Amino acid sequence: MEGSMNERLEQFSYDDAIVRKFVFVTWLWGLVGMLVGIIIALELAAPYFNFELPWITFGRLRPLHTNAVIFAFVGNAIFAGTYYSIQRLLKTTLFNKTLSAIHFWGWQLIIVLAAISLPMGITQSKEYAELEWPIDYLIAVIWVVFAVNVFGTIAKRRERHLYVAIWFYIATIITITILHIFNNLALPSTLFKSYPVYAGVQDAFMQWWYGHNAVGFLLTTPYLGLMYYFMPKAANRPVFSYKLSILHFWSLVFIYIWAGPHHLHYTALPEWASTVGMLFSLMLWMPSWGGMLNGLLTLRGVWHKVAVDPVLKFFVVAVTFYGMATFEGPLLSIKAVNYLSHYTDWTIAHVHAGALGWNGMLTFGMVYWLLPRLFQTDLWSKKLAEAHFWLGTIGILLYIVSIYAAGLTQGLMWLAFDDAGYLKYSDFVETTLRLIPMYWVRVIGGLAYFT
Repeated sequence: MEGSMNERLEQFSYDDAIVRKFVFVTWLWGLVGMLVGIIIALELAAPYFNFELPWITFGRLRPLHTNAVIFAFVGNAIFAGTYYSIQRLLKTTLFNKTLSAIHFWGWQLIIVLAAISLPMGITQSKEYAELEWPIDYLIAVIWVVFAVNVFGTIAKRRERHLYVAIWFYIATIITITILHIFNNLALPSTLFKSYPVYAGVQDAFMQWWYGHNAVGFLLTTPYLGLMYYFMPKAANRPVFSYKLSILHFWSLVFIYIWAGPHHLHYTALPEWASTVGMLFSLMLWMPSWGGMLNGLLTLRGVWHKVAVDPVLKFFVVAVTFYGMATFEGPLLSIKAVNYLSHYTDWTIAHVHAGALGWNGMLTFGMVYWLLPRLFQTDLWSKKLAEAHFWLGTIGILLYIVSIYAAGLTQGLMWLAFDDAGYLKYSDFVETTLRLIPMYWVRVIGGLAYFT
């Protein structure tokens, strides 16, 4: 009888060593990515800051900045949060420690290769998919390693029920796999150059099917999974409505994938395709705001904790910016609005409201919640965390307000005509000079966020 009791009381321990590693590199690459962002913001305000060195010109550093923030900062944060939460939710350790190690070191190798190749001008010239074919192959291999580790963990779980956060992780893994493969189908010509199998409008259509859904399934769905796990944990409250979270998941996953064509309004894309993209974008309002309200209402009864807990402050601001960004995205997809915003800095402000506000603030809150539990100690200074929160929030506001103003200025000046029907500001530099003061405010906002 004693032997059978011991069999039932099988012991295991969670693998938090890999989580600690991913948390560390999240901070490291976050600093690098944001520093590069400040440098290119300076170059836009004062072009002489590139010192006429080709490796640090705007055209080469901008893709480095986006890749560092998306794949290095956000990517590593996703892996840290997923590996921590999935073990607790499934009541089991990770499937394979060797796969975890390959995943960690392989992903860091990808980031280093990107940091070397992009400043050298080695690029496919496709937004968010700039990396050339050898690195694309490596990304595919490491992503499969991650997928096997996650699905293997699910297969050996001790908890039958799959909490909704895991649904979001699964959707991320499957969709990113499909997006990465089909958008990066290319014919290599040399070790450092390849050409896509698509051409013309088909290439643009495929690129923005990928580009939109890279935002949807790398910057949104995994972070919603993290929100549904870490926010209730930090608040010590159950999620407001589990039924709403399931509705949020299925509606978001079905609708998001078809909204990409709104990036190609007023181009050679067929009118019907851009209209379909607009309609699906408008449908995103409902699930997105349902998820935002579900997150905020989880704090019902504990709002007094927000005043004293920096982690909850980060989470509240993150979810609020998620709501703002997901309201604005469908708004910008409406052709009458897009007529004004297209090709302007308004889009840049929109993206950074989401990236800095939603992804950045949720990451900071998650890491501040994780560190004491990963190292079995108290947070060193709550006051520093509070200072971090306020500097970050002020930095975001300075950034987005100035760049929204810049975008509106651009759109209105480009659409201005004189009495004879000619463009009122026919010289492009006239618009550019008006934007310089706003670009300096962006630099200040970026420095505050970086600090």
